[in-house]
Order: sequence, then C-alpha cells, then structure tokens
Amino acid sequence: MSELRNDRLLRALAREPVDATPIWIMRQAGRYLPEYGATRERAGSFLELCRTPELACEVTLQPVERFDLDAAIVFSDILTVPDAMGLGLYFVEGEGPRFERTVRTEADVEALREPEPERDLAYVLETIRLARAGLAGRVPLIGFSGSPWTLAAYMVEGGGSQHFARVKAMAYDRPRVLEALLERLVAAVTAYLNAQVRAGAQALMLFDTWGGILDPRLFRTLSLEPIRRVVAGLVREHEGRRVPVIVFVKGAGQWLEALAETGCDALGLDWTVDLAAARRRVGDRVALQGNLDPCALYAAPERIREEAARLLEAYGHGSGHVFNLGHGIHPDTEPGHVAALVEAVHALSRRYHG
Repeated sequence: MSELRNDRLLRALAREPVDATPIWIMRQAGRYLPEYGATRERAGSFLELCRTPELACEVTLQPVERFDLDAAIVFSDILTVPDAMGLGLYFVEGEGPRFERTVRTEADVEALREPEPERDLAYVLETIRLARAGLAGRVPLIGFSGSPWTLAAYMVEGGGSQHFARVKAMAYDRPRVLEALLERLVAAVTAYLNAQVRAGAQALMLFDTWGGILDPRLFRTLSLEPIRRVVAGLVREHEGRRVPVIVFVKGAGQWLEALAETGCDALGLDWTVDLAAARRRVGDRVALQGNLDPCALYAAPERIREEAARLLEAYGHGSGHVFNLGHGIHPDTEPGHVAALVEAVHALSRRYHG
C-alpha cells in the first residue's frame, strides 16, 4: 500500500496538530456530479453500480479528482448488509429502496442469513481495494456501514417510512424480537466493518440516520447500546496506524455526551447542533465532524465562504475538527459551490492551527 501523503483527516480525528482543517462531504460521490451520472448510465442502475467494483471505484474517486478534498469515502449503500442477510434489496424509481422480504416475527429473524463479508459483500471489499490502489496514497479512504438500529428500521418497514410505525410498535409490543434482530445486526455490522479495514479502509463511519426518532429510553437501548457494542468489536489498528471511527446519529444533539462515551474517535453533528456548544460539552473526549447545513450550498459562493468562516470560528483554535455537512449533499447542488467551500475551509482554517 502507498504511503499516505495527506493524513490531515486521520490526524484531526486523533486530535493531533494539522496545518489546516480537513474537509470531506457526506455523499460526495453522487448525483450532483455530472461524471457520476455518466458512470451510472454505463452501469444501468444504482444497484449494478454498487455491485460493479470497477465502476464503484470510479465513482469513489470522482470527487477527489475534481476537488481538493482530504478523504475519499467508498461508494456503496447502507442497505447492502440487509441484502446480504437475504432480504432482496431493490430500488423503485422516485421512491427509494425496498426489500422483497421483511423482518416482523421471531421466525423472520431466525431465517436471516449470517453474512460472510468476503463472500456476500465481496463487491464492496473489492471496490475498497481498487480505490486504495487508485488513490495511491493521495488521501485516506473511509469505509462505512449503517448502524444496527437504522438497518433494523428499514428491515422491519420493508424500506423507507414516514413514521417508522411498524418498527416502533415492535419496540413497544415485541421488544424481544427487535432485540434478537439487533443482536444479529451488531454481529453483521462489526464483521462487515472489520472486513473493510482488512481490505484497506483507513477510517470508518457508522451512520445512524434514524436514532433521532426514538424517545430517550429507546434511544439508549436500541441505538446507543448497539453502537457501543459495534465500536467495541472493531479492529482499531491496521497497517501500523490507528483506524478511527466516526459515529453520526442524525437528530441526536441532546445525546452528545452519551455518544462520546461509546468508544468512538469522533462524533458527526447534524446542522441543528451548535458546534461551539458541542465542543464545550464533549471536551477533548472525541473529535467533531460537521456541520454545515447542506442547503447552504445553494447560496452564492461568497455566502458559502462566510458560513465556512462562521463554523471554523465556532469550533475555534486547535485540532479535532473535520469540516463536513450536517447530512448528505443534495443532488441538485452546483459542483462549483462545493469547490468554493473546500477552498474556503482550507484557506480560512489555517489561522486556527499552529
């Protein structure tokens, strides 16, 4: 493996000194880039794009080729794990992901396959290997998975949902079924992320998109505790360097202190969280990632620069901050506005370091 030439991301996640605040963008490999559209057309569908390592690698590298980003993130989807467990993932145009089978009974949980990453998710691991080779040490590569709770929510509902009524009803009515499902998912997600590290991922991110819909008691048992167990089971050193773990729970600003105790290296913040207050609350326990509102990228470049300056000032001096959006980039974002943000973060952040 090539020696890493730009390690700002890994240093910031370890709260070590950096020359400038690193930046990458959630969903940076995606529909807002015209080159992504061309590659997806060649693939024929989103799923085929995910399952064709050469094309998924191409998409992984596209934003790094276009912008001066400090990391690449492997192009994949969080629902690859439930698919590997036998639920039959497919996508409906204009509606999003769906599963051929759902998990709503104890028998459904028992029928789930225990996925073997090297067999059932080999296409993701091969994408990681190809991307590491393609990056040639320019920037680190981030691997990721959905959290157990978020994956369970999709598996019970059969896809996306407005209220997630079925899975929340299960949490109240049949908690043991949901606990059994989460048990399976903790094991599957842990094994999957460790396989990504062995394949070459240099940092990991756990996405809990739906943790914020839970009440405090259910959040602790269904979201927080499974995350803690996954993090505890991860390989944290590979290729002679620590493999940092970022935990992102959307809508969970009130639980930052508890999330900082999960064993992760960094917390991703959505745009509803005050960055300065978050830093005061977690102290030096973890690094922080975020948290520009993705809609700010619809503004003029000079306003984007002002918003970048505001967030950099909010975090203040010292390392431990990775600049990012507070959620994924929107598909109709102008690529030129992303370039303006990346340039602004690198230029304006230097005064806070050294």
